[in-house]
Amino acid sequence: AAESAEDQDAERRREPVLAGVGAAAAGGGAASAGRPAPSGSLEDLFTGAASTEQIGSTPPRPPRRRRRMGGWIALAISVVLIGALVLVGVNLWNTYGDRVQSFFGASEPLDYEEGVATGEARVTIVSGDTGASVSPKLFDAGVTKTSDALYRYMVENNVVFTFQPGVYRLQQQMTSAAVLKTLQNPDSRLNNTVQLREGLTVEQSLQAISEQLGLPLEDMQAATADPAAYGVAADTLEGWLFPATYDFDEGVSATDVIARMVDRTVQSLDTAGVPVDDRERILTVASIIEREARFSEDFYKVSRVIENRLDPSNQETFGKLEMDSTVQYGAGEMASGSVSTSEEARNSDNPWNTYMHPGLPKGPIANPGDQAIDAAMKPADGPWLYFVTVNLNTGETVFTSTYSEHLKAVDQWRAWCADNPDAGC
Repeated sequence: AAESAEDQDAERRREPVLAGVGAAAAGGGAASAGRPAPSGSLEDLFTGAASTEQIGSTPPRPPRRRRRMGGWIALAISVVLIGALVLVGVNLWNTYGDRVQSFFGASEPLDYEEGVATGEARVTIVSGDTGASVSPKLFDAGVTKTSDALYRYMVENNVVFTFQPGVYRLQQQMTSAAVLKTLQNPDSRLNNTVQLREGLTVEQSLQAISEQLGLPLEDMQAATADPAAYGVAADTLEGWLFPATYDFDEGVSATDVIARMVDRTVQSLDTAGVPVDDRERILTVASIIEREARFSEDFYKVSRVIENRLDPSNQETFGKLEMDSTVQYGAGEMASGSVSTSEEARNSDNPWNTYMHPGLPKGPIANPGDQAIDAAMKPADGPWLYFVTVNLNTGETVFTSTYSEHLKAVDQWRAWCADNPDAGC
């Protein structure tokens, strides 16, 4: 009898477990525990016809595959939410970051501190210059700390300033306020100094010389009418007015100015080892390099592209030089502000249209500097036949050796232009 009682007690302890499997196997054990007898089945639980209280135990866990899928969905939602928060944060920082930094005193100063200016720098201002165009010149010359320092100073302080053409003597590491004060001082203007930058045409150079020296433009044009007077065997002095800074004595004549610049070009050609009979050709190649390349390290690669395209073995594959800079020069579009040529320019039949005529153009298209001349003599080694600047702000240029690769780079350039419609495409 005792053994039978123990068996019955063990059976009662097993009842809740049996109830979890199904009420039909549980019998009435739950009622003996003081709660309603469980009823229903697993199917009733999943269809909603019965609850876990009615069944008498926790419902079974969903299948492992369903649990795994739910975890992946939760992870995906988390990633999307985090990405959205990061994107919003980046946009907010780009919009208000400067203000936040300024509020907490963490922003990088736009200007150098007062009292640290030293040394000397020369900056050329041309007709039509404004704060926006002068600011990068100051930065490139080491005068200001950032490329837009002067412009932002003028905007923030409502400064109205008229920039007068000329070459000005400044210092390195100046404040924007000190720059404006110096530019207002007539003594800072170098009345007998000319500064020509690389890539200018003869026409642009003569205009700059006239403005900076105060010589009549008609005198400058007359001084360049006969290239033979300076030992140049060409129709014009295009490419022969070397880009540099020149100091002249008071009362210098237009002829003396041109002679000095031509002599400086000859000096550069001789230094680069250019044979006398090859001077005009090298200046032509160098002028194209000067107008096409964006970075100094790209000069030698652009030079190689030119030589590869002129190589007779590539004529069947490529055909012509096809340089936009030469087409723009021949069509008078050098000052268009765009790196692209118009349809009218490409259809213009002139000796500089390298889309229409094979070989090099008739002559130089601008004044090349020392490095461009050196690059024309020492092209880099490489198979490149094409290049395209895919970012006009940074100057990033892609060099390729096949047309299919070139088309991909062109697509990259077009995409950048679509995102930057006012960048000069």
